[in-house]
Amino acid sequence: MAECKTGRIHSIETFGTVDGPGTRYVIFFQGCPFRCLYCHNPDTWTGQGGSLMTAEELLSGYEKNAVFYKNGGITASGGEPLLQLDFLTELFRKAKAKGIHTCLDTSGAVYQPSKRTEYETLLSYTDLVLLDIKHSDPAEHKRLTGHTNDAPLAFAALLSELMIPMVIRHVLVPEITDNTEQLTKLGILMKQFPNIVGLEVLPFHQMGTAKYENLGIPYPLKDVPALTKEDAKRARRVILEAYYYDN
Repeated sequence: MAECKTGRIHSIETFGTVDGPGTRYVIFFQGCPFRCLYCHNPDTWTGQGGSLMTAEELLSGYEKNAVFYKNGGITASGGEPLLQLDFLTELFRKAKAKGIHTCLDTSGAVYQPSKRTEYETLLSYTDLVLLDIKHSDPAEHKRLTGHTNDAPLAFAALLSELMIPMVIRHVLVPEITDNTEQLTKLGILMKQFPNIVGLEVLPFHQMGTAKYENLGIPYPLKDVPALTKEDAKRARRVILEAYYYDN
C-alpha cells in the first residue's frame, strides 16, 4: 500500500486517561459522517478543517513524553479516524514498529465489506478497538446519527472474526438511549461478539453547547438534562444483565 503522506488532524491530547488503557497520546482526526444529536465535537464534522500532519510528526510528539506513556500508548479518535484509512494504517504501522500500543476509537461508521483487505491491514497493527454503538435499533440509530447501525455492526463482526479486543462504548441519553428495552437489546446484541473485553457507558452531558453557539449551529438537545455517573452505572448493570443472563 502506498504511503499517505499527511492526515488531517483536528487536535491532540497529550495526556489522555479515558480513551484506552493507561496514559495516552490521543489524536483526534478531522471529519465525521455521523451527525449524532448529542455530539459534543461538531467542529470535527467537516473534512476540511484541522491541520495536515505526517505520521512522523505525530510520533515525534508522542516520543517527547514517551516516559509517561509506558503503560499507555496512542489512541486515534475523532471525528471518525476510519475516514482516513490509509493514513491511519500508516500511522499505526509505524507506531507498532516502535513498540507503541495502538488503540482505535471509532463508531465503525464508514466500514465497507468491499474494503475488507484494507481494514484487515489496519487491524493487523491495532491492539484495541473502542467501538461506539450508538443505539441497538437500526431505525433509532438512524434518527440519532443520520445512519443505520449496519456499518458499525458489520465492523464489529469483522473485529470478532479477527479476535481483535474490543470495548463497547455507549452514550446514555435521556429519552433516546436511556430506556430498559434499548439497553436490554444492546446487551443481547453484544452476545454475538466473543472478542468483547469491556463495556463503558458514558452519561450525556452539555459540555459541547458552547461549540454549537460559536459555530452558529442549533444544538438539538440543549434542553435535555445531563445524566450522572450513577445513571451510567445503572444502565451498565441493565446491559450486562442481558449480556450474561438473558436468553
